[in-house]
Amino acid sequence: IRDRFPIVIVGAGNLGRALANYRGFSEWGFSVAAIVDVDARRIGSTISGTTVEALSELEGVVRQRDIEIGIIATPSDQAQSVGDRLTAAGVRSILNFAPTVIDVDASEVRVVDLSTELQILAYHLQERAEA
Repeated sequence: IRDRFPIVIVGAGNLGRALANYRGFSEWGFSVAAIVDVDARRIGSTISGTTVEALSELEGVVRQRDIEIGIIATPSDQAQSVGDRLTAAGVRSILNFAPTVIDVDASEVRVVDLSTELQILAYHLQERAEA
């Protein structure tokens, strides 16, 4: 078993920046090897020591850095194409934070839908209040 898993974060908006700044990754053997975005204002900036690169460089970045895990932190209308590009580049596992379902050939896709999780929490709060 490897002790380090390099990951790429696609999307350097609020969520992507928050994920890139998350210190817990290193404790579990993950390292943010790359952050990519389409916004020219973000490209070249640094987040937690990692320089944001252009989305157009995604495939080369994934191959050069042996990245097998990708995190999608894009708007929902971009998630499918990003997922397609990640898997075509060799990413085998994807954590999708975009509020949409994607269909890709990755070995594993996990969806993190924050609104659904909040609805579940609210439901449980309401159930307890009515009990």
